Amino acid sequence: MTLIAVAWLASALDAAEMAAPDFRNDVIPLLTKLNCNSGGCHGKSTGQGGLKISLFGFHPESDHAALVQEGRSRRILPAVPERSLLLRKATSQIPHGGGRRLAADSEEYRVLYRWIASGGIGPRSESPVLEKLTVSPDREVLAPETQQQLTVTAHFSDGTQRDVTRRAVFESNDAEIADVDANGLITTQPSGGLFAVMVRFGDKIAAFEGTIPYDRASIGGTAPSRPAGELSTIDEQLWRQWERLGIEPSPLATDAELIRRATVDICGTLPTAAEVQVYLTDERPNKLALLIDRLLERPEYAGYFAQKWAAILKNRGGGYATSKQRAGTALFSAWIRDSIAANKPYDRFVAEILTATGSQQENPPTIWYRSIRTPQEYVESIAQAFLGVRIQCAQCHHHPAERWSQTDYYGLAAVFARIGRKQGFADSEVPTNEIIFVKREGTVRHPRTNAVIAPRALGGPVFANSRFDDPRRGFTAWMTSANNPFFARTMVNRMWGHFMGRGIIHPIDDARSTNPPSNPELLEALAAGFVESGYDVKQLIRTITASRAYRHSSTPLPGNRGDKQNFARFYPKRLTAEVLLDGMSQVLDVPTVFVGTPGKFPLGTRAIDLPDENVPLNFLDVFGRPGRTSACECERSDEPALAQALEIVNSAEIQRKLTADTGYAAQLAASDASHRENVQAIFLRTFARPPRAEEMVAALDYLEATEDRGEAYRTLLWSLLATGEFMFNH
Repeated sequence: MTLIAVAWLASALDAAEMAAPDFRNDVIPLLTKLNCNSGGCHGKSTGQGGLKISLFGFHPESDHAALVQEGRSRRILPAVPERSLLLRKATSQIPHGGGRRLAADSEEYRVLYRWIASGGIGPRSESPVLEKLTVSPDREVLAPETQQQLTVTAHFSDGTQRDVTRRAVFESNDAEIADVDANGLITTQPSGGLFAVMVRFGDKIAAFEGTIPYDRASIGGTAPSRPAGELSTIDEQLWRQWERLGIEPSPLATDAELIRRATVDICGTLPTAAEVQVYLTDERPNKLALLIDRLLERPEYAGYFAQKWAAILKNRGGGYATSKQRAGTALFSAWIRDSIAANKPYDRFVAEILTATGSQQENPPTIWYRSIRTPQEYVESIAQAFLGVRIQCAQCHHHPAERWSQTDYYGLAAVFARIGRKQGFADSEVPTNEIIFVKREGTVRHPRTNAVIAPRALGGPVFANSRFDDPRRGFTAWMTSANNPFFARTMVNRMWGHFMGRGIIHPIDDARSTNPPSNPELLEALAAGFVESGYDVKQLIRTITASRAYRHSSTPLPGNRGDKQNFARFYPKRLTAEVLLDGMSQVLDVPTVFVGTPGKFPLGTRAIDLPDENVPLNFLDVFGRPGRTSACECERSDEPALAQALEIVNSAEIQRKLTADTGYAAQLAASDASHRENVQAIFLRTFARPPRAEEMVAALDYLEATEDRGEAYRTLLWSLLATGEFMFNH
């Protein structure tokens, strides 16, 4: 900076302007705006270039020490502010790994200059505290390819308010729908949809929610037309959303599509040809509801959802050097399955797990404590599985996109600080039959202040913790209360995501103000109904499967092709690894042989009934079987991969099923039925529908042209199993 510029700056600033900027309320937000204290720069755990400050400035006291006292006190020079390393590096007057962050004639530069010139004063106890942040507007319907300026206001404890738009940080959650610049100017894209903009200033966060209706003229769609008659509460919320966005919903799916869709989603099983034929000829208007009721009573329903919950609850068999692990995982898996089969109320199901005590042999829910052993695992598993909150960041610092602090994190950890364990250790010191009990004492300390943290809920009350109390019971009562803002919403969102392929909050376990639900009214209606039913999971499934969204065709229309948030069509989902393998076994009539520890599982055991993930089979791993190391359902992968295509082509397991002497391919080859009759049966068995005319012609042409009847049927079956129609639930 030249001497002339310095002189100009000094003369331009009057007495009011020369007032020292507040470190907490002016300097820290500015460093955040400039990205200096982000996780990719000086805010990461190891710092950068010798300077380490707290992520997003959540610890102003330590940040002040780092800026003023460390580095031989050269980072700020109050006598000659323009010679301070803080300013010279930020303006690229000397080399800086982060590049140029501000200009010498900018307002940001002047704020830092004035702070340095005033002596670099640190956080002051008398400074007003930032209490909340508001954004205006906070919700708006915008047209495509338009702009909207946001205004951000900071509200302080002394009653003052300040426009901090230029100092705030803005981030869109979907730049393909709408982007936002550094000063809060939103620019919408040509496509419609829903988006949110996160706004951060200091340690507070606000969010703007935007709606962009689809331009029907450009996409060729038509206006949504409501069906005749009164709509259910759920369908009413769906239709309001479609009308607000101008989305044209797809027509209802065919009966053949619905019986396959529902059977796979509820039982993890393909419908048989006989079941399909009965359903297709059933003329009762409520036949889908009757089908759902039948499916919910089948043992496959309990087995399929038990596997889902066993993964969320980390009922893990692998990772241990012991042969005695399987007994415990099988007990817990069976308890989960029996609870689901009995339709145990969801609140009681969760409470029995979290408050479990006693022997793992006599009380299987205690086996949850086998994998969940540390304060970190307690907090993160419970928050993600039952509250839909990803709180991992708050272990080390204030959550960067939510209100959770380290105190919140360790307060939840303190709920489980008195968990005791005894007995039950086997080879390699691996727990196999522990006894879980509540110790007389147990504390958790804040890692930064070393203060003892009282057991408390996330954003909720502190729980009694005398030697006669079990804080887990207070926590569970709070969590399962009808007034809890997380519990019911998380479960209904999880189940909606299971059936619809996408949560109303998506990802399903990442609820935060900066990731709002795509349809808040729908989510609240589902949660209210779930609570009112007494946490009846089967009733929740009936509600979801009765909705228009679930019964829509998966075929997109011009008016909803771009929709990925609002359920105007059914989103196809790839079959999970276990369901896909079981489906192939069912079609080819050859069960999979699963090798256990020790010995083999009984012949006929299905993949969805395996007690844990520690059953070696390459097919399941390639198609995304989770390792059960996390409570996040994202651990199960449904992403396509080259290895999957190679597995379909080269799998020894598929080849064994195709060539088995007693398998379906051999049965077809030995059958006296005509090719036409066999093709009809194959399509019903594989796709739950009759073959289309062109499919029948192609299949017959191939079968009649192939001399080896057995090889012809094996190839036909394999080609159908390798199709997207078979591998996806649509």
